[in-house]
Amino acid sequence: MEFRLIDRIHARTAQVREDVRLGIGDDAALLAVPAGQELAVAIDTLVEGVHFPHGTAPADIGWKALAVNLSDLAAMGATPAWALLALTLPELPAAAQAARVDGLADGFAQLAQAYGVALVGGDTTRGPFTLSVAVHGFVPPGQALRRDGARAGDLVFVTGTLGDAAAGLQRLAPSTDPDEEKRRGFLRARLNRPQPRVAAGLSLRGRASACIDVSDGLLADLGHLCTASAVGAEIEVERLPLSSALLGSCDEAAAHDYALAGGDDYELCFTVPPALAGEVQADLARLGCGATRIGRIVEAPGVRVCGTEGEWLTPARRGWDHFADDAAR
Repeated sequence: MEFRLIDRIHARTAQVREDVRLGIGDDAALLAVPAGQELAVAIDTLVEGVHFPHGTAPADIGWKALAVNLSDLAAMGATPAWALLALTLPELPAAAQAARVDGLADGFAQLAQAYGVALVGGDTTRGPFTLSVAVHGFVPPGQALRRDGARAGDLVFVTGTLGDAAAGLQRLAPSTDPDEEKRRGFLRARLNRPQPRVAAGLSLRGRASACIDVSDGLLADLGHLCTASAVGAEIEVERLPLSSALLGSCDEAAAHDYALAGGDDYELCFTVPPALAGEVQADLARLGCGATRIGRIVEAPGVRVCGTEGEWLTPARRGWDHFADDAAR
């Protein structure tokens, strides 16, 4: 059964790359790192009921399992190349198991093909429904984006819009109102099929002083960047980029909460010196994801949020904590 599942995955995810000397089918893959490149490696695990709700379509799960890892490579300014997939499946009837694996592989392959990523190996086992994906990418020496380069006076930007995925998680049920269902559909798509900002990450090489992807929530992840850089940040709640779908589905206060702490956005949060802000915004606008200035880096540690009246806010929560939160994200 295990080898039949592997064959099904292989058949649906085949991607030819000259740097893959030996892929799926042996005890290990043989891969050739291009001369003059460093290897960037990331791994993420997705657990049913924690990182995706029960009942999520298998194709969406396969897409998201790869997307969250490509987002990590994007945050490093790396070009994606290879992936490994470890798949843990509960016991199901053979036909249902095959359908689930086919869906997972199809969703994974759809995104992998868009970025030229070859699945070069992995593992399957029985247990609670879990996917672990490791990705590998290339970046020229000294050009990787990191978290530790922000300096006081730098400006803080984010790509795309924030809060959509977290709102989508709370709006999984269909609505009988057509307009509301259209908004919910957009939010659910942002939850289930995040778009890794790989092109934006490549564009930020040599210009962003620091970068991180927003997975656990803006406040939490910007806090990680600030800690690594030994600085702080001040952000303005009125500057947060919010989609029309989010604003149409909840009040402004809830929209701000989703954007500040909701997580699962997989947008890039980065800092740039003021002199480079204009050209960076113009370039990311041309790439289609845009970039919104939401604040600035300061010397005092911590991340503070300025409200609409100029007051300092105390957010009710600051993001996802894997070892403190019980609900599915």
